[in-house]
Amino acid sequence: VQLQACGGGLVQAGGSMRLSCVVSGRTGRNYVMGWFRQTPGKEREFVLAITRSGDRIYYADSVKGRFTISRDNAKNTVSLQMNSLKLEDTAVYYCAAASGGLSLTIPATYDYWGQGTLVTVSS
Repeated sequence: VQLQACGGGLVQAGGSMRLSCVVSGRTGRNYVMGWFRQTPGKEREFVLAITRSGDRIYYADSVKGRFTISRDNAKNTVSLQMNSLKLEDTAVYYCAAASGGLSLTIPATYDYWGQGTLVTVSS
């Protein structure tokens, strides 16, 4: 399974950005999909996750009300819509796929990772 994330870049605070992740190698609907982010010197941080059918979404408190995740299983893609971006949202964002696991908020649950895409929020 390969994950390819794209859509990062530079955005002003208060703006919006959409990241996409394409799953290849196996059908994306077999996996719970998540987004994490990481800044230098810090551990990878959970952002959002979505169940296989898309019927349930899990949010980190820091992004609740601003970010959302969606998936299109027919296209094997997962998207992260980020609104009202803040300076502290600056990070490398990673998409990830999990075949199972109890906690969707910890990186160890996920089996496959994309390469990461940098999002920089400027003032």
